[in-house]
This record gives sequence, C-alpha cells and structure tokens, in this order.
Amino acid sequence: MRTKIIIPAIFLSFVLLVAFSTGENEEVYKSNKEIIKFSHELHAEDVACEDCHTGVPESTTLTGRLLPEKDVCATCHDVDDDEECGTCHYEDVYEPLVQDKSGLYFSHSQHVNDNTKCTTCHKGIEKVAYAGESMGANPPMETCYTCHGDTKVASSACEACHVSNDNLIPNNHKKVNFAKNHKFLAEESENCVMCHEDPFCETCHNATVALDVTNTADDFYTPYSPHSYTGNHKNQQITRVHELNYRYSHGIDARGKTSDCATCHQTEQFCVECHNLEGGDHALGGFLPTSHTVANFLLIGAGSGGGKHADFAKRDIESCASCHDVQGGDANCILCHSDPDGIQGTNAKTHESMFRHDEHGDWHDDEGSLCFNCHTDANARPAGISGVQFCGYCHK
Repeated sequence: MRTKIIIPAIFLSFVLLVAFSTGENEEVYKSNKEIIKFSHELHAEDVACEDCHTGVPESTTLTGRLLPEKDVCATCHDVDDDEECGTCHYEDVYEPLVQDKSGLYFSHSQHVNDNTKCTTCHKGIEKVAYAGESMGANPPMETCYTCHGDTKVASSACEACHVSNDNLIPNNHKKVNFAKNHKFLAEESENCVMCHEDPFCETCHNATVALDVTNTADDFYTPYSPHSYTGNHKNQQITRVHELNYRYSHGIDARGKTSDCATCHQTEQFCVECHNLEGGDHALGGFLPTSHTVANFLLIGAGSGGGKHADFAKRDIESCASCHDVQGGDANCILCHSDPDGIQGTNAKTHESMFRHDEHGDWHDDEGSLCFNCHTDANARPAGISGVQFCGYCHK
C-alpha cells in the first residue's frame, strides 16, 4: 500500500525561496569596501580631495560620476604594472566603484566656489579609510542648516534641495514610541526647528499660561511648548496623546504608575469632573475613585478591620499615595491611623500582630523615628517609661 506524503505549502514555498536565493545568477550587492582597498586618511596626507574627485568642482548635480576613475589613479599609481594590482584590488575583483543614488538637488560647483572646504560638509572623512565609516561623510541636516536656516544665507525651502518631500523622516523618528518620547529629544537640542515651524507643534502643543490653565473635561488645553506661539489658545487634538477610548482604560495607567498625569492635569479640578459624589466637597472626601464607592469600603472602630480600603492599601499602597499625601499634608489617613493617647485598642490597627516585638528598633534611641509620626503620646520617646502608653505596647 502506497502512503501519500503531504508537504505543507508554506514549507514548499520556503524550499523554493532558498533554492532561488542561492542560485548562480543571484545578483549580490557589494559596497566599495569590498571592491577596492583604499584609505581616505592615507591619501589626505599628500593630496587634496579634488585631486582624486576631479569631476566634483565643476559638478552641478549628483547624477554625474563623482568617484575617481582609473585614469585619475594613474597619476600616482603605475596601473600598468601587473605585479602591483594587489596593492589596491582584491583578487579577481575589477568592478567599477558604486555611486549611491541621491534624492537631493545639489551643486558642488556652487558650494566650492563659495570657498567651502570639502571637510566642512563631509566631516571626519579625512580620518577614516572608507567614507561609510564616518558618521558625517554624508552631511546631516544640522550641517546644512548652518547656511540653509535662520541665517537666510541660502534657501530654507525643503524643495530647494530635496527631490521629494514625501518621505523626509529622520531615522530617530522611526523608533518605537517616538511620539511619546520625542520630548526628550526636543529638550536635548533645537534640531526640531530645522523642519518644523511653530504651527506644526501647535497641533498638539498650544501656548498656555500654566497658572490660568485648569485642564478640566470641558476646558482643556495642552501644556506650554517652548517652540510655540504665545498667542491664542486652541483645543488640543486629544487623539495625539490619548486614544479615543482612553477615558475607560486610563485607570490601568494610573494604577501602574506609568503616566505622570499631573504634568497636564490638575487633579483637584480635572479628575473631580468624573470622580465626584454629587454635592460632595473635595476637601471632605467628595473626590472618589470607583473603588471607594464599594460596600464596606471604610469601617471605623477598633476591631472592625477597617473595611475594604485596608485590603486595597495592603495590595498597593502606592495607589493610595497617588491621591493621599502620606507625608501628612493630607489628613485623610492620619484622622484614623494615629495614636495620640497611647491607649491600646482605641485606634485603627496598622501593624500586624507581634509587629517588631523582638527587635531593638530605632524608636529606642532616635527621636526622629518614623514611629513618632503617629505615636504622639507623652511617653512616646526614646528612653520612655517602661509599661506606660506607647512603651507599654511591648513592655507590659
């Protein structure tokens, strides 16, 4: 009985791809580093750039041949000596140098006539072997901007140099989360203004005065941008910052402590638009997250356990601290969690049973101990009277 062998289509496609990609007729791209042995650094010691790149000084475009030809090399090298071919050529490699295509309109002739040195634009090329080894071999926008910028020495219009404006995106703009993290690049340099004018930034960053901006749900402005005008206020394109359904998922970010909401939103005015009990006073607990509205959220009294809020605090005390000042500025917690009298069993329980009974903690000899932020009875001090009030919790 003959058994059929079924080959998955995706596997067959892979086999065919490998077969074709390793064929004898495959066209392999080579860089000039693989075609010729050369060093700009070595040649720069004895000859000028234009001595080798003879077509550059008169060139008005980047489409003509700008790399040295064999006849140019022959002015210094004996190209007819077969014994010396290996000085520059790899064995059996006699291909013409590769000149990359450019998407720019550029005239070397115009720039050279302005007495601009080659290394002014092609920075560092005289210190490397191959041009590609220098970060500044192809002039970055920062170099061009010294003339094609605010100085108005040359045109600052994109179309004056770029053949197409469709895909003028710097590499650092293609990184993941660039839209979220671009502010760090903007803070480190002023490169943004080379391509972007104020109106572009204003699609997200409108000029505002920090003290006048409340950023409520119905009256929302963006934070001040140093590159934007200081004139009219405009509503932010909110989708540039938060997705459309962010209202229903923002709690995830808030709980994860991944967003500094307060940089744009004033908590007491913005958040309270939604997180507010009708007729409630923010200062007296009117500003409540949904978790605070569950049954038995807060139970008062010794032995009550405190209710659900105690469970929430044990799981994620940082979430509580996002609204409640644990340093004492917010009285919500210390209204219950304090021990002013030192009488056991009359205050909300904070510590677990036998908390530090067997430790010689800093409260024994340090008046600045954190314990004394809550334990404030007259005997709560280093070297207190054993068996009295705070000291009586452990020393019966």
